[in-house]
Amino acid sequence: MVNTNLKLRFKPVSYSWVALHPQPKGVIQFIAGAFFGTFVPMLFYRYLLQCLFEQGYTIILLPFNFTFNHYVEAGFLMREQYEILPELVKMASVAGYDYEAYLDDKNFSWIGHSLGCKYISLLEGFTALPPNPQDREQFIRNLLSYTSDESQLKSVVADINILFEELTRKTAEVKKLIYSYVHKDINFNSVFIKGQVSILLAPAIADTGSAIRPQFLADIIDNLGWGVKPTVEETQNLIKDSGLFNIMGLVCFKSDNIAKSTCEWFTNILQKPPQDFREKFAGGHLRPLGIQLGNYVINLFNKPLIESVQERNRGFEHSVIQLLEKLK
Repeated sequence: MVNTNLKLRFKPVSYSWVALHPQPKGVIQFIAGAFFGTFVPMLFYRYLLQCLFEQGYTIILLPFNFTFNHYVEAGFLMREQYEILPELVKMASVAGYDYEAYLDDKNFSWIGHSLGCKYISLLEGFTALPPNPQDREQFIRNLLSYTSDESQLKSVVADINILFEELTRKTAEVKKLIYSYVHKDINFNSVFIKGQVSILLAPAIADTGSAIRPQFLADIIDNLGWGVKPTVEETQNLIKDSGLFNIMGLVCFKSDNIAKSTCEWFTNILQKPPQDFREKFAGGHLRPLGIQLGNYVINLFNKPLIESVQERNRGFEHSVIQLLEKLK
């Protein structure tokens, strides 16, 4: 049963923000778009987050820095999950809330918007990394096979190996820590996000030129080796080669030119997710943003500027919630 009287209150945990549900059926880890993910996402996405919270989900807002090295930032986001997990259990047990949902990784889901979807895609793609270091290096070399820069290859291999080993250790540490809090074991089957549902809202997997104008400046940055990593092609290769992305939902918007090419790549080239897990709504790239005032929602940077709660729900939130339930 949906509880519409619950107040969405975020508390800082590690580098993130957590809204703890008293009776959670799961956890949603939310990664926002580039600008909005850095500056107060709990305000810009307030209405969407409130609707998800009322459905029975603890909400974690994962921040990220503005950087062109998305490998590094994806690693930070994965480390952050392991920092937050024991805190969820501890906070819930101290507050007298249910915490059983936090003990199984299948109860954790991901929702991203815009650039945030790229980070989720990287985390899921990394799930396919082989546990053996030699096999892992070959997987990465195949992924970056078109590059002739051996130093870049070695750097990526080294960074991912360090991350993989660190998360493996972290998993064992988290299990021990949680057991010390509640004397219960946790069920986590992957150091990354295998088996966890994800929804991509207006995904934008873009190159340096999307962030830097004019194009010749972006070309100079790329030629100096300072451009976006991984590139669009590398990210797409990782998604394809992983063989995963089978419990993913895709939400696109009819007037959205920023995510248009990424949406078309998923549906026409990758041919994932299945049709039942795809939605297309009216609106532009910033449709997910919104703040409730009384019985109305202010659609920040989108038209119409103001619409009733019922209209907003019909046009977006209800469908996202239904998609989440279908994926589970």
